[in-house]
Amino acid sequence: MPQYVRGALFGLAAVSIWSGGIVAVGLGLRTSLTPWDIAAVRFAVAGALLLPYVLRKGFALDRLGWAGLAAIVIGGGAPVLLTNAGLLFAPAAHAGALYPGVMPLMVAVLAAFMLGEAFTATKRLGFALILPGVFAIAWLSGGTLGAQQSIGHAFFLGSGITFAFYTVALRRARLEGLHAAAIAAVGGLVLYVPVFWMIDGTTSLAQAAWTDIAIQSFVQGLLTATISYLFYGRAVSILGASSGAAFAALCPAMTALMAIPLLGEWPGIMDWVAIMAISAGVYLVSGGPLAKRCASAPPRRAGGNRQARSRCSAACRSRRADA
Repeated sequence: MPQYVRGALFGLAAVSIWSGGIVAVGLGLRTSLTPWDIAAVRFAVAGALLLPYVLRKGFALDRLGWAGLAAIVIGGGAPVLLTNAGLLFAPAAHAGALYPGVMPLMVAVLAAFMLGEAFTATKRLGFALILPGVFAIAWLSGGTLGAQQSIGHAFFLGSGITFAFYTVALRRARLEGLHAAAIAAVGGLVLYVPVFWMIDGTTSLAQAAWTDIAIQSFVQGLLTATISYLFYGRAVSILGASSGAAFAALCPAMTALMAIPLLGEWPGIMDWVAIMAISAGVYLVSGGPLAKRCASAPPRRAGGNRQARSRCSAACRSRRADA
């Protein structure tokens, strides 16, 4: 129980920062900042902050291998560019639903193949609750489907796929969350920032207000790229790849809840239903204590206590059958 609570708190903290980060990008794009400006600010700030850590700890090539190192660097950096670009075509609510909302399913599939994590009946039931809720929040958020938004949706799904590889590589190498975040940030600093400056970085950032740059530096460089990745890494190390990643599905629900005090936007009835469905699904997929207790209940025996057996739900019994 304490171990699950610890992992859950880390996961919830990471998701809270991600939700705020997506909103901050949307606000930044309403200023003179471009998606490439915001990405450059993020990589420059986070890379500079975490460079001393990487110089001391190294790139963990002995544990990651070249493929794992590429997954950490690309998976930690590409979602930033893809999501920021996608926000030019689709609203932030869709980004929250299709990037962190669907990413746990991608992680679970990859973890099943690459890490041997069981894709149990309980997890399947959890995803059956998560996915409809995620899409409901996206499509009921006021956006409309169309060719232009479909481009944004493709970017968001691409973000989820690349970050899923980051998650699996992190878990497989047993890296600390801060170490993986530092490698990804320094990789972005080395690979992206010089190219950005050579193209038009000086001109575009010079035209932006210093307050806009400061806000993105704090939110994207410190909170999102550093602290949230540390929290997310801790959740994955405690709960496992697919269970830790499940908390990302709370991002669209968290964004809807944040909109109440910040924007005065109250979720409708269907939104509340979706939020409850997502929360229940995350609890199941993340391995909550109740789900684990049912899953570990003793198998049926002749003459056994039927009353005790009846305490497990049908989902728990089906999970035992899969084991």
